[in-house]
Amino acid sequence: MRDQDDGSGVLYQLFSMIVNILGSPPLPIPFPFPTAATLASSSSAPSPQVSPIGFAGLFIGISFAMMLFGTAIFVIGFMLMPLIIALVMLFYLARIVSNLSHLASIVIVPSSKIVTAKIRSSLNGAKAVK
Repeated sequence: MRDQDDGSGVLYQLFSMIVNILGSPPLPIPFPFPTAATLASSSSAPSPQVSPIGFAGLFIGISFAMMLFGTAIFVIGFMLMPLIIALVMLFYLARIVSNLSHLASIVIVPSSKIVTAKIRSSLNGAKAVK
């Protein structure tokens, strides 16, 4: 529950910063927590206007951060790929060993039910031919 609160807190701060920078009017939907835009509108201090260059810089910074996080996640996944392949190969090896041991147990110690069923079927087939 604590991790969820931390994540929502980060998203809340990011959202309030973007809304504050953009200087948009307060949203008509009431949120359970006050946003920076509603706090700014309630105070008498005017909100600073953002120049087009600052606006473009904001979105360049956001896209750059997203590229860095995407690259970091890709590198982590690329580094973990040999581990995933090794685990898959280990599971295949375990399945092959299990099948071989099952086959060996059938050959070495045949079940009496299977052997008697084969003997009976062969005897019934031999009687029917004669």
